[in-house]
Amino acid sequence: MARYTGPSCKLCRREGLKLFLKGERCFSDKCSFDRRPYAPGQHGQRRAKTSEYARHLREKQKVRRIYGVLEKQFALYFEKADRTKGITGQNLLRLLERRIDNVVFRMGFANTRRGSRQLVRHNHVLVNGKRVNVPSYLVNKGDEITLRERSKKIQAIQESLEIKGRHGWDAWIEMDAKALKGVFKEIPDVQDLQLPIEDQLIVEFYSR
Repeated sequence: MARYTGPSCKLCRREGLKLFLKGERCFSDKCSFDRRPYAPGQHGQRRAKTSEYARHLREKQKVRRIYGVLEKQFALYFEKADRTKGITGQNLLRLLERRIDNVVFRMGFANTRRGSRQLVRHNHVLVNGKRVNVPSYLVNKGDEITLRERSKKIQAIQESLEIKGRHGWDAWIEMDAKALKGVFKEIPDVQDLQLPIEDQLIVEFYSR
């Protein structure tokens, strides 16, 4: 399956803010965005005018990059959100939050969404006791997510959980770190995500 394999830090610099794509490194003095807080490329430091179209595009690109979704798949998520009853922008973010790779990241089994995607693809993750290896699988309210027994001994997972424990878990996640299992208690409200996202701009982008 296609995925972005380029440098993560360039994405943060392109969007003009930290997207926290490299986990704990983003909180350290090694963060590339802190060192070079301007767009990548030869003309990155040039002050450019921002049009309405550019604002809409950047917001859409920002959300795509936060969740690690490519263009075609993101457009399909938008179509599904638009068909669902409710506010389209909020429906879109709720769909993205339900992805199993995102939920695994939220639970702290990996310190980046890219890392959690790898755990899912390599058959480490179980949902309600059944193996799930498709990163786009949508988790439902009340689903229990855990790891295969032999996967629980992986050092990188233990270290990631320790880091997540210091930062704390989200309110919609019920986590038992010792047993390495968690429950997706509910689909979160958009305001609970604490992400710098203006979902209405994405709706306007696709409504052109």
